[in-house]
Parts: sequence; structure tokens; C-alpha cells
Amino acid sequence: MEGPSTMFSLFASFLFIFVLFKTFIKFLVSKRQHLPLPPGSMGYPYIGETFQMYSQDPNVFFATKIKRYGSMFKSHILGCPCVMISSPEAAKFVLNKSHLFKPTFPASKERMLGKQAIFFHQGEYHSNLRRLVLRTFMPEAIKNIVPSIESIAQDCIKSWEGREITTFLEMKTFTFNVALLSIFGKEEVLYRDDLKRCYYTLEKGYNSMPINLLGTLFHKAMKARKELAQIVAQIISRRRQGNQDYKDLLGSFMEEKAGLTDEQIADNVIGVIFAARDTTASVLTWIVKYLCENPSVLQAVTEEQESILKSKKENEEKGLNWEDAKKMQITSRVIQETLRVASILSFTFREAVEDVEYQGHLIPKGWKVLPLFRNIHHSPDNFKEPEKFDPSRFEAAPKPNTFMPFGSGIHACPGNELAKLEMLVLLHHLTTKYRWSMEGAKNGIQYGPFALPQNGLPITLYSKN
Repeated sequence: MEGPSTMFSLFASFLFIFVLFKTFIKFLVSKRQHLPLPPGSMGYPYIGETFQMYSQDPNVFFATKIKRYGSMFKSHILGCPCVMISSPEAAKFVLNKSHLFKPTFPASKERMLGKQAIFFHQGEYHSNLRRLVLRTFMPEAIKNIVPSIESIAQDCIKSWEGREITTFLEMKTFTFNVALLSIFGKEEVLYRDDLKRCYYTLEKGYNSMPINLLGTLFHKAMKARKELAQIVAQIISRRRQGNQDYKDLLGSFMEEKAGLTDEQIADNVIGVIFAARDTTASVLTWIVKYLCENPSVLQAVTEEQESILKSKKENEEKGLNWEDAKKMQITSRVIQETLRVASILSFTFREAVEDVEYQGHLIPKGWKVLPLFRNIHHSPDNFKEPEKFDPSRFEAAPKPNTFMPFGSGIHACPGNELAKLEMLVLLHHLTTKYRWSMEGAKNGIQYGPFALPQNGLPITLYSKN
């Protein structure tokens, strides 16, 4: 009798624990369902507060919301209900809890970039893509393309000499060509014009409403995206016929062990161009402006770069290399401070994969969550005199989670080393061989979507010789 009695006791205990666990889960679910949403405004039906945010200084939009509602508030952007957060702790929570928040973009961006792009995924597929991208963009790989990046930089700058240029447009050409180099290797010159034509049409629709009607920006962008994917498919086909080993990103994607379909490859090629081009071009545009406005900083950068140039002449070395880039400490701090002050990426998108409780509020499943990098970077709690351009502040490491220009966690930008390298190479030639003056309005800022100096910063470039 002892055996059945023991079994009954175990079963009763298990049943009790099971019922208790289910009751606890129901309690949590019930509690979450009764949690309040964060305070805030949802704006107009469907369009929400999209135009208010993109048509003005994001600092003003976000600061007004934070002052009224606190560091966590709700809004409605690009057709999506969302929660915006502006504290380093909340940003760390969202960016590092990948089981609660997945990377996402508004529907218009997702359809234009391609649903198989790395930005929209997590888990094994994302890990595989990230491994492939990092293998191409880590220092060990990109150190080999320094001469090619330098050649692109020299050709671009030479074409600017002696005339007024729109800095942002010219920087976009430079970063676009470097992006193509990293993806297609030296073959990129064969496809550059067609890829550029299609991509320039595509980018005009990035922040449009997803209305696919004839004549709309979104419709034109989707048509250009289709053609762009066809060009990539043709390049893949030619490579397969040639049976050659390629060390660029496309070659990495095409490896049999990568396990990617042609559609997945095309989506990620377009995604990398998107990630590599406008953001880096925007940073370079702001650097040109800040150097012009801060002569002592420009002098320090120029002296550092001329020292490297002098050393290479004494050793009869030609062209920059990876070791030269690592010596550019002052220039690197200028890049860091520009990333902070300009905060090109004002925020990033995540999506709650389930109902999430945070600080006594409910973040509903399916809502977008936006960590506000710009506000974190401009908070006096995180940086002394935050509006002042002072690269020397980066002689010491900033407080944890207060400087996130490339994001954080497993979805941090895998191409940040390449971005920094191409900026260093261009700035080396710009500061050692040229001087420039800003033309027209010097203090205006335009938005849509990235913050830029007014009119893309018109300058006139002169040879020092």
C-alpha cells in the first residue's frame, strides 16, 4: 500500500504546483492587461505624428514630449503605434533583450529594403548573416582594401577642387562607391552607374507612406527596387558562371555553406548599401562643418595627418595602410564627437514580440519601441556642456550606455569599422592637401530623415598648393 500512497502524494504535489503555476501566469497576464500605456499623444488617424517629427528639429519634437510626459512616452510614427524612451537604462534594456524586442522598420522601409534583410531578423538566420558581414567588415578583412578606398577618396576630392560643391551630395557619391567596393570588390566599377541610378530613385521613397499607387514616391521606389534586385541577380549569375573565388561581401553571401537564396542575397546587398551610404555621408558632412567652425580642432587634425604624411615620405612609403589609420587618434575623436553632437541616427526601431512591462507601463505586443539616441547623447546628465563640440571629451571613455552611435547588443552595426576607416582616409587627404570655405547660410539645419547642415553644406574647395 505504501507504493500507491507515495505515487498519489507525488501526483497531488505535481497537480498543486501546476495549478499554482497557471494561477501565477494568469495573474501576471491579468496584471499586464491592466497596466496603463505610457503617457503621450497618438496624433492624427493613420499618419499619427509623422510630419511633426520629420519636418522639424528632432530635438525640439523629442524635448517637448519628454518635458510633458517624461522619459517614456507613446506616439504614432509612419503608420505604427510606438513607445519612445530616452534614458540610457531603458535603451540598454530594449537593445539587449532580443527575446522581448526584435529589430524592425516601418512597413515602407521593410518592403523597399527586402524582408530578408538582416535588420528585420533575429535568431539563427540573423546570426548567420551577421557572421558573414562581420567576416568581410572586420579589421583583418578591410585592412586589405585601404588602397582601394584611398583611390576612391582621391578621385572624389580631386573632382571637387576649385568649385562650389554640395558637401552631402558629394559625400554620398564617395560612401556609395566605397559601399559597392566592399560588396562587389573591384568589379563594382562595371555596375556602378546602373546601381546608382536605381538606388537614387529607391532612396527617395524611404520615408514615404506605403501607398503603392502610380505616381507616388513609394510606387517609384518599389519599381526601382525591383530593377536593383534584377541587376544583383545578373551579377550573381555571372559570378557562378566564372567559378572564381571572391573575398568581398557578395562572395561571402554566395558561398555554398552560407545557405542563402538569391532573394536573400539581393535583400541583404540592398540593405548594406542603405546602411553604409547616407549615414556615413551625413557624418562626413557634419565633420567638414565642425572643422571649419573650430579652427583649433582643424589645426590639431591637420598636424596629426601631416605627421603621418611626413613619416611616410621619410620611409619612402606610398599610400595609406591600416597601421596609419590606427595612428589617427585625434581624428578618431573628432569622428566620435561628431557622431555624438550630430546624432545622425536619432533613434532606431524595435518591436515588442510580446506584452512587456517596463517601469509600471505596458508596451503592447506589436508596438514599435524607439530608443532616442539623440536625446541620450545631448543630455547634460551624460555629457558636460552637451551642445559644445569638444572632441577632447573622448580622451576618457563615456559613461556606460550613454554613447551608442552604432546601436548596442547583437544588432549593433556590423560595419562600423569600415565606416570609421573610410572617414579617416578621406579626412587625411582633405586636411593635408586642401582648405575650404562654407558658402551661404552657416547655421541652418534641415531634416528628412537625417539631420543635415542647411542645403547639404555648400562649400568651395581649394588646393593648398
